[in-house]
Amino acid sequence: MSRKITVIGAGNVGATCANVIAHKGLANQIVLVDIKKGIAEGKALDMWQTASVNIFDTKITGVTDDYLATRGSSVVVITSGIPRKPGISRADLIHTNASIVKEVTEKAIRYSPDAVIVVVSNPLDVMTYVAYLAANKESRKVFGMAGILDSARYKSFIADALNVSPRDIQALLLGGGTAIPWSLCPAILQ
Repeated sequence: MSRKITVIGAGNVGATCANVIAHKGLANQIVLVDIKKGIAEGKALDMWQTASVNIFDTKITGVTDDYLATRGSSVVVITSGIPRKPGISRADLIHTNASIVKEVTEKAIRYSPDAVIVVVSNPLDVMTYVAYLAANKESRKVFGMAGILDSARYKSFIADALNVSPRDIQALLLGGGTAIPWSLCPAILQ
């Protein structure tokens, strides 16, 4: 079976996501997309050139804002958005990141209308809803993913506090820390 996965956003999260997908053999092809010229191309080439050493054969390519290259993807992972900086809450990111997520979702589904969309952009719950509205898909085809990362961070903090290995900690973090009225979402998309 041939599977193509697109990762939109070639920053730390997107590049790491593409790398893990390749190493785990979850796709035959990965397309890494970014708006900054040369970033996705360079990171994808670096990853692809490690294939013989890391023993994977998933072809990784990078493109600058070229959604035609994503055509036929079965999964689209959206990591796009501005990162949170000191003093900025996740709620502060809503308008900027909603605009970005809406735009990249619309571009991605134009070429991969049957793709499952996985949103990683923050604030996650709102960005997932924005992608859901922009994609105009049934809800079972649009997901948000952050729980494992938040749980991993939580476990590492506990491990540091107890001076033990994170492998010795079992913990689960549920829920988000940002209270954002859902009523804002449709207004954000206008």
